[in-house]
Amino acid sequence: MITKLTLTIDQDVIGRAKKHASQEGRSLSDIVETYLKVITSDEKREEIRITPRIKSLKGSFKAPDGFDYKEELKKGLSEKYL
Repeated sequence: MITKLTLTIDQDVIGRAKKHASQEGRSLSDIVETYLKVITSDEKREEIRITPRIKSLKGSFKAPDGFDYKEELKKGLSEKYL
């Protein structure tokens, strides 16, 4: 069941979050819902330590417009296993 939720958030944060969501091709509601699912999950997660070198790679790759990750993965796996 989908329920509407009202939040009070700083206007600058909302602006940046909307821009981020747009760049990701997702809705802000979807991002918030996913975040809430992760932090309320019953599964115990091991904390993963990310090294500074790996952190420096964040944002270093920009996929071309229209890039379909799932389709490319499907093609790659088909070529490898079929």
